[in-house]
Formats: sequence, structure tokens, C-alpha cells
Amino acid sequence: MALLLEEIIRSVELLLRLRNQEKKPYVDPNLDPVLLVPGIAGSILNAVDHENGTEERVWVRIFGADREFRTKLWSKFDPSTGKTITLDPKTSIVVPEDRAGLYAIDVLDPDMIIGAEGVYYFHEMIVEMIGWGFQEGKTLFGFGYDFRQSNRLQETMDHFAKKLESVYKASGEKKINVISHSMGGLLVKCFMSLHSDIFEKYVKNWIAVAAPFRGAPGYITSALLNGMSFVNGWEQNFFISKWSMHQLLIECPSIYELMCCPGFEWQLPPVLELWREKQSNGETSDVVLESYCTLESVNVFKEALASNAAMYDGEAIPLPFNRAIMTWAHETHRILSSAKLPPQVKFYNIYGTNLDTPHSVCYGNEKMPVKDLTKLRYFQPTYICVDGDGTVPVESAMADGLKAEARVGVPGEHRGILNDHRVFRMLKQWLKVGEPDPLYNPINDYVIIPTTFEMERHHEKGIEVTSVKEEWEIISSDNDRNGDDTACVSSISISQAGNDQNPPAEARATLVVLPQNDGRQHVELNAVSVSVDT
Repeated sequence: MALLLEEIIRSVELLLRLRNQEKKPYVDPNLDPVLLVPGIAGSILNAVDHENGTEERVWVRIFGADREFRTKLWSKFDPSTGKTITLDPKTSIVVPEDRAGLYAIDVLDPDMIIGAEGVYYFHEMIVEMIGWGFQEGKTLFGFGYDFRQSNRLQETMDHFAKKLESVYKASGEKKINVISHSMGGLLVKCFMSLHSDIFEKYVKNWIAVAAPFRGAPGYITSALLNGMSFVNGWEQNFFISKWSMHQLLIECPSIYELMCCPGFEWQLPPVLELWREKQSNGETSDVVLESYCTLESVNVFKEALASNAAMYDGEAIPLPFNRAIMTWAHETHRILSSAKLPPQVKFYNIYGTNLDTPHSVCYGNEKMPVKDLTKLRYFQPTYICVDGDGTVPVESAMADGLKAEARVGVPGEHRGILNDHRVFRMLKQWLKVGEPDPLYNPINDYVIIPTTFEMERHHEKGIEVTSVKEEWEIISSDNDRNGDDTACVSSISISQAGNDQNPPAEARATLVVLPQNDGRQHVELNAVSVSVDT
């Protein structure tokens, strides 16, 4: 989106917040503390030099990212401890604790200016909650961790226990509301299973968002065979290569713990499919479709990655499919499956819906079958999809195995639902922030407050044209606040003369505010920007 257009939209959103805000944000001393727990790749990681004690951010960074990633984050699993150890003996990985732990999970690359939204993690939720009256270090905290490690690694469990105790004391001995996202839900559930007494002592409510309780089978299968990309768009040119990420993931216990949970009875069991060429009568060959269930697919992983290796410091490091990690992950799955919710803790589950989500994976086709499994890493996977958030299937996210106060599906993308207005409304209700909302209904919340966002972009004769339509619905119990029964129409325009760094551009927008009706007020923005195509 053109920068001018984005500036207009943000200005309108700010205007709407100010227009419907009875008083400025304040610190509410009566709120119970909140601890935010991120998922995989959701914490800033720093490398500490053992010789001089200096720290350098190695995740996330854009410039020089791939080299630092390979040098400082590549690791090997130690089955005797369950920990994956960084290959570089001169450094160790730590998570920064600034801002009561929030710094590490807020904006993952604080140095980015353009495109910063691509590395936002809990940023929007933190801003929103501060607006509700939460205060960093008093009632709002974060727990970052080394996401390469197992979700039940004792070192991580010890850190989480200390974090719960410190939050409890810092907030005046108030019980804690834990909000986890994605794999963070597995970490919290592991802790709850292994240290139920501590969990019950300090935790009041646990709200899991987009948690892969039974795995993310399609996404993780392709990640182990092909790697994964965390950044899309132009940033990929500067970020971690898919191959570098692949070499890391093969030695990460956390990734194996996200594989399809064995023993879970799926409505449609996930499979790994391969189009294979088979010799027939010694002269001709047939192409057949082979299908492997979860346990059978392990043999495919083993053969496909048998010769996998990475060059590190001039030496070839073998990185095959790690059966020792697989054994460790099976025990983690057993611990997760046996977890019980303490009687004094309330549990809520929010999961994403309405997006095609990888469930089963297929490699090759009838015209281009897989002839050599060791070449499988070079094949582009195709997915058989089910409903979910694009990463975690609904069936997996809903299967928490716990007594839930509510399970609510929110249409949205895996990371995107962290800043969804419907999720914010649920959190306010469950955290008891402000006065109770008389219109609150988590099951059909998206019907009560519909939101529209449409964007189109096209090029024409060296000109880039971007148009946006966005709608908001404002809910208020004050039916008489706006006595006028006519729509209010306003226009705004801004322009940019252009310079060596930025081309000339112009943006215009029309804002329509409809009359209030039964506590609802509809707002519609139509905007267009025109700029020279750079």
C-alpha cells in the first residue's frame, strides 16, 4: 500500500478512537496481571560472546541475517539433556528481558522502519491493552524463550516458574492471566502438566490463541522436508534463506513436537503422498500414488534426509532426520495428552477459521514423479487443505483435551488474529476490563461487528494506483449520543512533491459516518492513492 494511503487510514482509525473515547487512557490499578507467551520464532534471540560479553541480535534481523543465523543459531541435539546446543562454542543464546519481558515479543526487529508490520508479534495487543489501563512491569508482562528448544525442557520450565513468581509479586500477589499464542500453548500445557501445583498457585485464567494442540501436520511435514519462510515479499532478499532455516529445523525438538500427534483420532487422518515411478517388467515404468500415515511417513523422512548435511566452519555436519528427537517428542506428546486443568484455573480457547490450511502433503505428480527420495527436498509440495488459520487446522486447535469455559472460532490468519478486534473484545470480557459489554457474544461476535477491508492495486502507463475500502462498526449503549439522522460525509487529501528517495504521490479519501441506530454506527472509508511507478 502506498505510504500516503496508509497514513490516511491510520489517521481515520485514530480519529475514530478519539471520537468514541470518553477519557484518555489511564492506568487501572485494579486489573489482574497478564503474561503474554509467544509461539515458535516469536521471541527476539541474542547471541552473547563469551570472550567480551557483548550481545548481538540474531533473530530477527534483516541485514546480514542469513550469515549470523547460520553462524550463531545452527545447533545439534543432545539426547542426554534434551537440549539443542549451538554449534558455535564461543557464543550462547539468550532472550532479552527488557520492559518486563515485553521487548522480546513486541517488534521482533526493532531496527526496521519500512515494513515493520511484517515483524510485529504481540505489538498490536500490547498497545491495545495499555489503552485499557494495563501497565508494563505492573500488570503487563512477556515471556520470551529459545523457541528451538523442547516445550518441556527443564531449563525453560524453571524459567517459566520464576516468571510466574516474579509477575505474582510485582502485581501485589494477584493471580495471573496467561495469554499464549500458537506453540506457546504447548509450552504452557507442558508446564501445567509437569508443575500443576505451581500453575494453580499463580494462574487464574489461561487463554490459548491458535494453539496446535494436536500438531500442524501439513505445515510441519513440508518444513522438515523443505524448510520454511517466515517473511514474505521484498524482505526475503535480505532475510534467512529457506535452506538455512531447513538445516536449523531438523535439529529443533520444538518442530518435532509440532508434528501430527500420534494416537489422536482425526476425522480425516493426515497423510504424506508421493507420486513414485515403479519399474514394471524391466522395460516400462508405472507411476503410482503412494500414501503414508503419520508413523509410516517417518521412514520417508529418514530416507529423504539420509545424506543431508550443512557446511559449518569448513566442515560438513551431518543433519539427517533425527530419530532421537522423534523419541523425545513422543514423550512430550504423552505429557501433553495427560495434562489436567487445575480446579481453580479457568481455560479459554480461541482458534482461527475460514482459511485453507495444510493438512496432508503431496510431492510430485503423474508427469513428474519422485524417482529419488533424497531429492525430495527440491520438490515443491502441494497441500490437501482443511479449515483452519492457514497454519493450524481447526480440528487440532479445538482438541485441547481440557474443560474449557469457551471455545471460539475467529475468521482469520494464524498470527493476524492476535490483533483482531473480535479477539480484543473477548479478552476484555474474560479479563474483566471496564464495564461488562451488554452486546458481548463470543460465538457470533463477528456478526455483531462486521468489518470490511478491500484493496486493489494496478499499474497504468508508469502510474501506480491503489484503492482501499474499509468499514468499521461502532457499538455504544448511548443511543442518543448522535441526534442527527443524516449521514456525515468528509473528505481528506494529502500530496507529496517527491524527491530523490520518494516519487511524487497524491492520496484522497472520503469518510462516511452513518447515523447511529440501536447502539450501532457504521463508518465507511473509500480512499485512492496515485504515485509514479518506481
